[in-house]
Amino acid sequence: MDEDKALLDEVQQATLGYFWEYAHPTSGMARERTGSGDVVTTGGTGFGVQAIIVGVNRGWISRTEAVARLTKLTTFLASADRFHGAWPHWINGNSGRVIPFGTKDNGGDLVETAYLINGLLTARAYFNGAGAEAELRDKIAQLWESVEWDWYASRGDGLLYWHWSPTYTWKMNMPIRGWNEALNTYILALSSPTHPITAATYQNTWIGQNFGAAQQYGGYTLKMGPNFGGPLFFAHYSFLSLDPKQLEDSYTSYWLQNINHTMANRSYCLYFAPKAYGYSDNYWGLTASDDPDGYRAHAPGNDNGTISPTAALSSFPYTPYYSMQALRYFYGSLKNQLAGTYGLKNAHNKARNWVATDHLAIDQGPIVVMIENYRSGLLWGLFTELPEIYAGLVKAGMHQPTYATGFPLAVPDMQKGWTDLLRHPDRDAYQVAVATSEGGSYTLELIKVDGALAEIIWDKQVQPNGLQQVEFGKEVIPGKYKLVLSTAAVAKELVVYLH
Repeated sequence: MDEDKALLDEVQQATLGYFWEYAHPTSGMARERTGSGDVVTTGGTGFGVQAIIVGVNRGWISRTEAVARLTKLTTFLASADRFHGAWPHWINGNSGRVIPFGTKDNGGDLVETAYLINGLLTARAYFNGAGAEAELRDKIAQLWESVEWDWYASRGDGLLYWHWSPTYTWKMNMPIRGWNEALNTYILALSSPTHPITAATYQNTWIGQNFGAAQQYGGYTLKMGPNFGGPLFFAHYSFLSLDPKQLEDSYTSYWLQNINHTMANRSYCLYFAPKAYGYSDNYWGLTASDDPDGYRAHAPGNDNGTISPTAALSSFPYTPYYSMQALRYFYGSLKNQLAGTYGLKNAHNKARNWVATDHLAIDQGPIVVMIENYRSGLLWGLFTELPEIYAGLVKAGMHQPTYATGFPLAVPDMQKGWTDLLRHPDRDAYQVAVATSEGGSYTLELIKVDGALAEIIWDKQVQPNGLQQVEFGKEVIPGKYKLVLSTAAVAKELVVYLH
C-alpha cells in the first residue's frame, strides 16, 4: 500500500505543477495547453484553483503562496473582458481581452464561467482565515455576485443559453440541455444570490427526454445520457466539488449514475471494443482529448482506439481498484511513453503507436481533484455544504438520498459477479458504504469463501439511520469474501474481492 500511496502522491504533485509552475505569469490563469502561450482558459483555471487547494492541504504549496497567487488571479479576472458578468472561453493572459474560441464565440461562455466560479467558491470555503484570506474571500464574492446568470435566460423563450456575444448576440443558439457536463452551471445559476435563474428555466432547458428512463449498457443501468453514458468527463467536470453521494432527485441517484457510467465505459473497452485497440484491465477510459486525427470526445460509439489517462484517473472515487490498475500501468510499463513534465500526457493510441505531445488544463485538473476526493473527500466537503449551493440544489429538486439497508453504493463487475475493493492507500484498510435504514442493532461480518468467519466488524451494535463509510480488513489477506449485514429482520450480502 505504501507503493500505491507514493504513486498517488507522485501523479497528483506532478499534475499540480501544470497549474502552479506552468500558470501564465501575468494572470496566474491556466494555459489552455502546453505551448499555448498567452491563451488561457476560464474553465481550466477553475479546475486549477481546486488543484491548488489540494496542493496546500497536502503541504506541497504554502498557504501564503497560494493566497497570493489566487489574489493575483482574482484581481486579473476583475478587469478581464466579461459579458454580462460571464468570462469568455479563452482570454489573453497578458491583456485580459477575449480570444475568440470560434467565429461567433467571442463573448461570454456560461459553462466555462461556472467551472471558474465553482473553483473560486471552493477556495472561498477553504481559505477561511483573517487578513489576506479575508480579502481574497471578498474578491471572490464580488466576482460571484456579478455573474448575470439570468441574462443568459433573458431571450424570452424560457431557456438558458451557453453563449452571448456583443457582436453576434445569441447566434451561437445553444441552450444548455442535458445530460452532459453542465449540471453545475445550473446549480450555480439557481444558487446565485444576485442574478438567479428560476427553477422553471432549469426544468425547461436542462431536463432532456431520457431523464429517468432506465437503459442497460453491459449490465449497468443509466437513467440519463447517450448510449454507454457518453464521454467520461460527464461524470467528472460537474462533480469536482459537487458530491454525487449527496444528490438524488426524481430522475436518478447521481452517485449511481456516475459509477454506472464509469463501469459501462470500462465494460465497453474490455468486452465490446475492437480487440485491435488493445484495451485491457489496466488500459481503459474514453473521454475528450487529443488523438492521432485531432481532438475528439471519445466514447463508446465514437472510439478510434485512443485512451485518455484522465478518464480512468479522474474516476478514482467511483472505481478505485480499476483506476489504480490503470495508474500502475501508466506509471509502470508506459511511463517512458506517457509521463511528461506535468504528469501524464493527454492521450495514447496503442494500436497506432501514437502518444499526445501536450498536457491540457481541462484534463489535468480533474486528475488532481478527483484523486483527492477519493483520498479525503476534501473538495466535496468544502463545496456541497455551502449555504447558497444547498439552496440551489433544493431549487433543482435535489435532496439527500435515502437508502435501503445494505450496500447501495457498491456496483459489481457484471462479468465477474463481485465488487473489487482496493485497500485504501492512506487508511491501510478496505472501505465500503453501508446503509442502515431500520432501527435496531446490526451485525456486519466478513466471511471467507469456505464459510469461515474472517472478521466481525459490528457485533450487534446499534447504528444510526443513514449511510456511513465503514473500514475493515486491516488484518485479512487479499482474496474473495462475502460481507454480511444482518439484523433480526434483514440480511444483506455483498460478494467482494479484496486486493
